[in-house]
Amino acid sequence: MIADFTSSGWSVYIMVLTGLGLVACFWLTFILSKKRTGGGEVETTGHKWDETLEEYNNPLPRWWIWLFYLTIVFAVLYLVLYPGFGSNKGAFGWSSTGQYDNEVAKAKAVYEPLFAKYLQQEVSQVAADPEARAMGERLYLTYCVQCHGSDARGSKGFPNLADNDWIWGGEPPAIEQTLREGRNGVMPPMAAAVGTAADVEDVASYVLSLSGSGHDALKAARGQAKFAACAACHGPEGKGNPALGAPNLTDKTWLYGGSLASIVETINNGRNNQMPAFGELLGEGKIRVLAAYIWGMSNTPARSASAQQ
Repeated sequence: MIADFTSSGWSVYIMVLTGLGLVACFWLTFILSKKRTGGGEVETTGHKWDETLEEYNNPLPRWWIWLFYLTIVFAVLYLVLYPGFGSNKGAFGWSSTGQYDNEVAKAKAVYEPLFAKYLQQEVSQVAADPEARAMGERLYLTYCVQCHGSDARGSKGFPNLADNDWIWGGEPPAIEQTLREGRNGVMPPMAAAVGTAADVEDVASYVLSLSGSGHDALKAARGQAKFAACAACHGPEGKGNPALGAPNLTDKTWLYGGSLASIVETINNGRNNQMPAFGELLGEGKIRVLAAYIWGMSNTPARSASAQQ
């Protein structure tokens, strides 16, 4: 689109090219529409087939010529009414952005009342509503399945939403905040703070020992003191900090794998995970329903009084 170009000269350039193109089409059509004078010999195209077969250079049929003229007239009317002639916005002022906004506004007028009632309920009550769960499942399959998988169990670098282990907290307000604002979990490379390559392996062994995973006891004992560089985020006991998005290292849930090699890689290179914000796209009503569906994967929804009845 011409709006992508900042200089007004591009608009003039497009207008000149478009105008010349229309004039050239009109001139060509006019030339081809001229009739041959009667009584004279009709010219041929100059090509021969099978020694004697020639093609006369007759003008185009009149109905075909008028179709060309109508096409040119249509093009002029279109450029007057709609954008396309340089920076001219057209008499109707149409734009793809405006049409999208109108369609979104019409859609919201239909579905927002459906979601509004759930804003008056607790997330646990919404999760117990079969209709809300079905709506939440469709939202999940539209916006979340690409990263977290169809079964919500995630993959390497993408958290499992079906267990009860949460990096940023699993309470309903925390899930809603995650959906609304997104998250950016960053662990900086810690090799320089830990020490040598051998020290990094010792710390990785100590991290494995925190969860009872297989490890070298001697290396883990040496790595305990070096773990102080990690305690600022993960805590002195390695239980993590949801406020910082620092994972709990004492369980056996691993985002990038729980082998010695993967932990060493994490310490050496750091990690950077980002979840996009969906608040502006979904709105509060859809956020509540989607949060309830995700929360209900690892919790037992509490039925409301009306649902029990």
